[in-house]
Amino acid sequence: MTKKKVYIISHSHWDREWYMQYEQHHMRLIQLMDDLLDLFKEDPDFNSFHLDGQTIAIDDYLEVRPERKEEVQQAITAGKLKIGPFYILQDDFLISSEANARNTLIGMEESKKWGDPVMLGYFPDTFGNMGQTPQMMQEAGIKAAAFGRGVKPTGFDNAVIHDEKYTSQFSEMWWEGPDNSKIFGLLFANWYSNGNEIPATKEEAIKFWDKKLAEAERYASTKHLLMMNGVDHQPVQKDVTAAIQLANELYPDYEFIHSNFDDYLTAVMADLPENLSTVNGELTSQETDGWYTLANTASARIYLKQKNTDVQRQLENIAEPLATMAYEVTNSYPHDTLRYAWKTLMQNHPHDSICGCSVDSVHREMMTRFEKAEEVGKFVAEEASQQLVEAIHTDNFPKDSVPFVLFNTSGHTLTRVVETKIEWKRLTFSEGHPPQLFHQLEKEAESLADFVVINEQGEEVLAEITGHDIQFDYDLPKDRFRIPYMALYINVRVPVTMPGMSWTTFALKEGNKQSVTQSVIITDTNAVQLENQLVKVEVAENGLITLTDKQRQKTYPQGLIFENVGDIGNEYIFKQPYEDQAIYAHQFNTQIEVITNTSLVGEVKITQEMMIPVSAEDLLEKEQQAVYEMRQRQAKRSQTLAPLTLTTILRVEKDNPQVMFTTHFNNQMKDHRLRVLFPTELKTEVHYVESIFEIVERPNQVNEKTWQNPTNPQHQHSFVNIHEKTHGMTVANYGLNEYEVLPENNTIALTLLRSVGELGDWGYFPTPEAQCLGEQTVRYAVELHGDESEDMSQSFIRAQQFQIPTTLVQTDCHIGSLAANHQFLKVDGDGYALTALKHAENGQDIVTRGFNLSQQKETQVTLSIPSYTAHEANMLEEFKEIPVQTTLPGAKIQTLRWTTSN
Repeated sequence: MTKKKVYIISHSHWDREWYMQYEQHHMRLIQLMDDLLDLFKEDPDFNSFHLDGQTIAIDDYLEVRPERKEEVQQAITAGKLKIGPFYILQDDFLISSEANARNTLIGMEESKKWGDPVMLGYFPDTFGNMGQTPQMMQEAGIKAAAFGRGVKPTGFDNAVIHDEKYTSQFSEMWWEGPDNSKIFGLLFANWYSNGNEIPATKEEAIKFWDKKLAEAERYASTKHLLMMNGVDHQPVQKDVTAAIQLANELYPDYEFIHSNFDDYLTAVMADLPENLSTVNGELTSQETDGWYTLANTASARIYLKQKNTDVQRQLENIAEPLATMAYEVTNSYPHDTLRYAWKTLMQNHPHDSICGCSVDSVHREMMTRFEKAEEVGKFVAEEASQQLVEAIHTDNFPKDSVPFVLFNTSGHTLTRVVETKIEWKRLTFSEGHPPQLFHQLEKEAESLADFVVINEQGEEVLAEITGHDIQFDYDLPKDRFRIPYMALYINVRVPVTMPGMSWTTFALKEGNKQSVTQSVIITDTNAVQLENQLVKVEVAENGLITLTDKQRQKTYPQGLIFENVGDIGNEYIFKQPYEDQAIYAHQFNTQIEVITNTSLVGEVKITQEMMIPVSAEDLLEKEQQAVYEMRQRQAKRSQTLAPLTLTTILRVEKDNPQVMFTTHFNNQMKDHRLRVLFPTELKTEVHYVESIFEIVERPNQVNEKTWQNPTNPQHQHSFVNIHEKTHGMTVANYGLNEYEVLPENNTIALTLLRSVGELGDWGYFPTPEAQCLGEQTVRYAVELHGDESEDMSQSFIRAQQFQIPTTLVQTDCHIGSLAANHQFLKVDGDGYALTALKHAENGQDIVTRGFNLSQQKETQVTLSIPSYTAHEANMLEEFKEIPVQTTLPGAKIQTLRWTTSN
């Protein structure tokens, strides 16, 4: 009889920061690595240590112990220290598609600098797993993934449930993505600590192994059993080889070995049974009762998610595209600078970091990292855009005009009203005292002439002058000292429709404006109405709105409902108090004011003063201190009420189908949740949402037989959509990653704020800053669309563009080699979303990446860059030996590498 083999893998799951500050975890990592390097020398039977799949641990160690770099290299070369393939262990759902891709790309490159990475997609504690993992891993040459969450190996009482999407009868399974990519999936069914602290004495060892072997065999599909010798921040077990030797003596029917993932995966994948289950797409089923999906981390500390969106958009959609375009002028690309920015950003992407479920000090440090990465991105963008503008020919504009260049760095046609300021006159501090200069410009502003905006042909274009400002600023020349100045700025509003990855040049000059046709109309009768040629918005006296799709004569009533409820949960999980009733803003005093009414823009301010409880009652703090599990808490909301004033600016623009909202409030309340609701009244059982490299279809409601949680929160990126065959609604957002589809009227509920006071999980960790007290501003938009094909896809693209600002650079009249209007990259394909335009990590080839917006349907797409030739590549930017695909299957991710003969 063949013995069963027990593979014991030593590891430590290393959260860089969590229930202690980063440096507290950091110092313990130093101790762990010191112990490991010594143990490798002292115990020749110690096979290896798995360094948690993230190379950043090496950087963190050598930051303090640079003198041991050679020992680290020796350990990796000898196969004692197993590293990679990722840079950090990210949260899949809360970081962008490109951030997920860069984590693998940078992690693999960092790993290969040291040696051979472990070719295992390692997601031990990710809060659910993205559906495109199989395709992304295959694109990186990885054939297997290991994960601790997202799949139920069994149902209640260990009964195998065969009819559920997320069920596998074994800890081993196949995992198939939406594009039919398939990899081997390994579930840590008994968690990644099932072999932790193995006893080295007989009595304890028998008790330990009798239990652990039975648990592993319950789920294993082969005779190869995996024991993970470690857990969160676990010091290495120094006597593990002695404990293994004892186990071999006590259990002669088993062979216990100290091993590694390379050997284990080779063995288990060669011995898989034919009846292995296949799980599909997103793996998000955490527990059968629905409470511990941990999806509410998408709304913990929303300020983190908003700032993460700022930085991701700055790097992905502004800095990299502009730097790629500028290379045509400079023959230089800031590889190292962008790599530094990306690594700094990704240090905020581990699950306990970006999820907002750590102690306050962790998240304070995160904000500093965000700001560092963002400022680097801004520096790159400013340098690149200035280099481009200096090369753009503007000499055709009148000498008395001020040219300016607008860049659309999204991949698709953009229709937007751009609001900006143009410097009209500057007085440097060398010309007088600052107050004198300020007042001189003030006086000159009193006699300003009218202004117009013209194009390169000298033709007046539609624009509005909305005022002027006088401000201090400064220049930092590259060849001399800084130059401070006062300047007079003219505020300009310009509607543009620009192709993707392009620039357009205009100029501001003195002149008499021509009369224009009113494009946005506001009427103020019994109810205020805003409309353009595409959409009409009726604002009722109580602040609720009715949206009408004018092209299809479809109306969506009773939207913009602000809902407030109590929250006695924690950073991980929302829990509404028992018998708590929702409070709605439209039930309170509402004021409506028209604040902008021009030919291009209509804006209405809606002010609502809700009276809500100031916090939960005092019982909550006692229940938290006693570490009551949140479902057992009896605390209710306080009887003391105070005003929460919501100020919402509703905006309609010329030619733009999106209705945009900016809501501001000063949160001084605790233990509550604020959402905005948009009923759709559409008859469908599914909805669609942007996830990682896919527009995923999800059911509106859960299986009531197993789901006990009264809520069903979900993750999103730029939008959620509900549609029938001929019409639908897309709700876009900026850094608001949590939504829910409510059963009544298939209502889209977007979480704007969740205020809680503790970390949660395994103890009591107060987090007063998670109450998010103070000024808050959130942005979102609604678009009504038509049929399921092109029109809906375009609404998805516009939702993504809602997060991408235009870039404007002012210049002068000069001769240049670049045209005043130009498209750098052209994308032909309505069902395709571009996610990257950058240079290859190693070399000067251009890299683009994008994906098919549909999971089921093929889409036709052709990309073109003048003077460049496209080649298929993988996610590691390595060439594939296949022709360029112009027909992309459903959910296909395509990376292209572009070469030039120049």
